[in-house]
Amino acid sequence: MTLWRGLWVADLMRLTILAGFLGAGKTTWLRHQRHIGAFADCHIIVNEAADQAVDDLLLQDAARLSLIAGGCVCCDARDRLKRVLHQICDAQSTGQGPSEILLETSGLAEPAAIVAMLAADPILQRHIRLQEVIVLVDAREAPAQIGREPLCRAQIGAADRIILTKIDQTPQPLHALRLGLAALAPAAEVTGAVQGVAVDLPLLDPKAQPLRWAQASGEPIIAHTLDLTGVDWPSLSVWLSALVHQHGENILRIKGIVDTPAGSLLLQSVGRTIQPPEQRSDPPGRLVVIGRGTSLGALTDSLRLWAGLAAPD
Repeated sequence: MTLWRGLWVADLMRLTILAGFLGAGKTTWLRHQRHIGAFADCHIIVNEAADQAVDDLLLQDAARLSLIAGGCVCCDARDRLKRVLHQICDAQSTGQGPSEILLETSGLAEPAAIVAMLAADPILQRHIRLQEVIVLVDAREAPAQIGREPLCRAQIGAADRIILTKIDQTPQPLHALRLGLAALAPAAEVTGAVQGVAVDLPLLDPKAQPLRWAQASGEPIIAHTLDLTGVDWPSLSVWLSALVHQHGENILRIKGIVDTPAGSLLLQSVGRTIQPPEQRSDPPGRLVVIGRGTSLGALTDSLRLWAGLAAPD
């Protein structure tokens, strides 16, 4: 029990914020953590910036799962996050609440704004304490992302722990990147992971120099949800390849469960890199494309033209 303003209340629920830029591998890491028994008595909250969510399907075995889609919980969907957290607090007051909460943010969320919201809400202060902010960083894409995206740097700066992902896909040594991360988040612990599995990082080269970031862009990032009705798999696969090849720097993330001759497949890309598809039993849905300098109308017209379909009304 914990004494709070003269009242005895149940022990505070621990909250972990799992953050990281688009495609860093947050859901992959979390799925593995659950596979090895972590976050067992945990209410998982999944946030998707796009209206069409995918990550909640990948975590649907969780006993307690809430989805907040169509906006980031640090801004547009902040009130919805507060409502979900208040409901969890109400359940805890009746003895039905979890011992911990994990919030998997969208790749466009800023953890510091969420922490500020928690600190400003007296109900949440009474029931929840922030355990840590974990930020996943894609080692392969980070040198470009961190320089181009102020949000990516802000996420790293809020981290208590940084997990470098996809280090098996990174040809260059990680020394310069790790020193650059240390400059952005000097107090954060840095570890490594491959497909969610923890791996040891090599000792830092004492002669290495911190990575210098490229010029940042000020264009906004927007999530679009594409309707795949009538689009066949051959047309979609070729269109996606062409889109990523031609506009990979502006198409930051593609994610969705689509219908193929092999069944439902989870398709994902980060920048110009299309990840191997994963077979799923979930029904196919729409495709989420997140990028800058794009519009839903232009993407939809391009896809339907490629598939030989009439433009939508």
